[in-house]
Amino acid sequence: MSHWAGLLSTAAKVNLLVLLVSAVFSQSSLSDRVPEFALTKIEESDIKDDSRREPVTEDDADPEDLEVFYPTHQWQTIRPGQAVPAGSHVRLNLQTGEREARLPDNKDGRSDTREERGRKRLGKVDVNSNSFTSQELKKALAKMKESEKAERKAHEEEVRKKFRPIEQLKEEFEKLNVKMETDYEIMVKLISKFNSSASTLDEKVAALFDLEYYVHQVDNAKDFLSMGGLQLVIDGLNSTEAVLKEHAAFVLGAALSSNPKVQIEAIEGGALQKLLVILATEQPLAVKKKALFALSSMLRHFPYAQQQFLKLGGLQVLRSLFRQKGTETLRVRVVTLLYDLIMEKMLLEDSQHGDQTEEKLQQYRQVKLVPAVVEQDWCVVVSNLLAVPEHDTREKVLKTVGVLMAFCKERYRGDQALSTTLSLLRSEYEELAAEEQREGDKDGYFKELLGSVNTIIQEL
Repeated sequence: MSHWAGLLSTAAKVNLLVLLVSAVFSQSSLSDRVPEFALTKIEESDIKDDSRREPVTEDDADPEDLEVFYPTHQWQTIRPGQAVPAGSHVRLNLQTGEREARLPDNKDGRSDTREERGRKRLGKVDVNSNSFTSQELKKALAKMKESEKAERKAHEEEVRKKFRPIEQLKEEFEKLNVKMETDYEIMVKLISKFNSSASTLDEKVAALFDLEYYVHQVDNAKDFLSMGGLQLVIDGLNSTEAVLKEHAAFVLGAALSSNPKVQIEAIEGGALQKLLVILATEQPLAVKKKALFALSSMLRHFPYAQQQFLKLGGLQVLRSLFRQKGTETLRVRVVTLLYDLIMEKMLLEDSQHGDQTEEKLQQYRQVKLVPAVVEQDWCVVVSNLLAVPEHDTREKVLKTVGVLMAFCKERYRGDQALSTTLSLLRSEYEELAAEEQREGDKDGYFKELLGSVNTIIQEL
């Protein structure tokens, strides 16, 4: 029995040894998988030391008391609480029961020095000390943040040197007798110069020229109104100097563009009557051109002004431009204005109705523009412009004829001259469109014009 007991004891020892060796290799394999800078977890053991105390584990140790284990090519004992670098060979000494570790051999048989290993692991961090506490790491991070903060401050300082603040620039300009003025201050000076009896004609013209640039902006136009500049410009339309009338109308048109508040003040200030007088009387072409520009700016999207325009005989005034010599360039602008006024009402009627839309629609219903256009035979006046040679003019006239077709169809059907003109235009644009297509332009300009001509012919 003692013989068999001895054999069993020996077998048990062998089995225990195999299990321990497997555990060692498993630990070594796991440590190889840990990323660089990771700490190898120290296993807990049920074995107590001679003092009958539990061995200290990494979880139980104070973070600031953790030490880094620096392995060599000789087996060294791992003390409780020490962190083993990744890649180290770890084993359990069966004789002492302690864990030991060492460095793996390089392929060439040489081992790295301690300083070289430190540089590989920690880069520029000082590795002369034997351990790094969390407090030391915090200090290192703080130094890095301070360094980044210093670099950022240096960059900001460099930017400040390149770009000076506006306050400093103002001071320097004031020293040079150059003051940075706001738009409001500039407009006040320009209005004062225009209104001053001491200013020459050229100075007044120059003031109006500069004002036109500023009042294009909506806010500047409102300021221009509040400082009394709008009424001064309206009064300037009565000037005996043609050049002052021209530039006054130019400033007025710029201030009126898409600015309802200025539009209301202008019509209440008598601007509409003065513009119609300029267009109806003998004036230089440049003056009438700017007056028509101001009139168009006043009428667009302002149904009340359109209603007053019709009451004052505005359509008759515009029609007279087609009988005057030297006003050919104005006729296309008149046709374009009529097209815009008719279209904006039609688009509003087709839009979805809301409270504001319904209110504005009621205002437009009081504007009897189309009946007045038909009554004054604008149908023929417009279509006669198709005979002009410019394609741009034809394009605008074709659009207007297309809009008037619903109201002038009977008149157009009896107009033999219009039928002949449309036939000639179709032949011309068929050739031009075919040439465009041969050049690779399938949806060209002339094809679009040809489509407009064919649409009108089909409706007739």
